[in-house]
Amino acid sequence: MAKRKAVVSLQDCVACGCCMKICPRNAISIPKGICAEIDSELCVGCGKCAKECPASIITLEVME
Repeated sequence: MAKRKAVVSLQDCVACGCCMKICPRNAISIPKGICAEIDSELCVGCGKCAKECPASIITLEVME
C-alpha cells in the first residue's frame, strides 16, 4: 500500500489554523503565522486536514 502525505499550497494558505487543530498527530504548525507547514515525519496521510481546510488547499500525495 502506498504511503500518503499531506501537502499545503503555500501561496494560497491563509494560516487559519483549522488543519492544525484537527491533526491527530500534531504534524502541522504555523510558524510566524504565515502559512501551515506539515512535518512529513509525523504526517500519516489520514486526510483529516485536507477535509477540514476551508480553502481546500491541502492535498494528499502518494509518496514512493
